[in-house]
Amino acid sequence: MKMIKAIIRPEKEYDVISGLEKAGFYSLTKMDVLGRGRQRGIQVGNTTYDELSKLMLMLVVEDKELERVTELIQQHARTGNFGDGKIFVTDVAQTYTIRTGQKQ
Repeated sequence: MKMIKAIIRPEKEYDVISGLEKAGFYSLTKMDVLGRGRQRGIQVGNTTYDELSKLMLMLVVEDKELERVTELIQQHARTGNFGDGKIFVTDVAQTYTIRTGQKQ
């Protein structure tokens, strides 16, 4: 299994989540986060905003679904401008269902 953490623009939340749901990927966790990329924020006039509001989506998927999910996220999150976000993928060794104690 793989854990996907996608940091996206908050205004793309509906597009990305509904795209994932239409493809059958319903389970996710979302968090409001602050951050910045390589450009170190944005400057508006004399004011620099170095922490920008972003949304982080976290999903765990089977290995065979990794490419499909990352492509869906990119397709629905991309504007073509700086700040569209980043996707991080890590291995998941084990999961446990708290309610049942089942190990997967």
